Amino acid sequence: MTDGLAGRLTEDGHALDVRIYFEDTDFSGVVYHARYLHFLERGRSDFLRLKGIGHGELMDGRYGAPMAFAVRHMDIDFLRPARIDDVVTVTTRTALLGGARIVLAQRITCGDAVLIEAKVKVAVISPGGKPMRMPKEMQALLQPAAEA
Repeated sequence: MTDGLAGRLTEDGHALDVRIYFEDTDFSGVVYHARYLHFLERGRSDFLRLKGIGHGELMDGRYGAPMAFAVRHMDIDFLRPARIDDVVTVTTRTALLGGARIVLAQRITCGDAVLIEAKVKVAVISPGGKPMRMPKEMQALLQPAAEA
């Protein structure tokens, strides 16, 4: 599935192409390290969106009680830099799925070069910030590819 702006679902997750603009770089034309967090967030959000789990639908209670996803922990390895005008690909896949959390494996590549590798732990929370269990329908949509 694809919608153009949101990237595309793949056999094991999601891929999103992102062009590097001047605003993403430091004075030398290399991507500023914090900008990678933006690219990773877009990849996670669009992965969910194309799976039918948009942030608006979560808060509107489409899957039962209103809920949201909140990043709880990130491990990021910065391996190589991206540069102005590069087109990088952000890939996202479910690595581990629990009752109230999901671990997403993300990678940013430029061609065959791996630039960033990240593991992101995300919790399901109520609008008040309390942890809650993920509905079964949502769990089914987010199963890791090997288990789908």
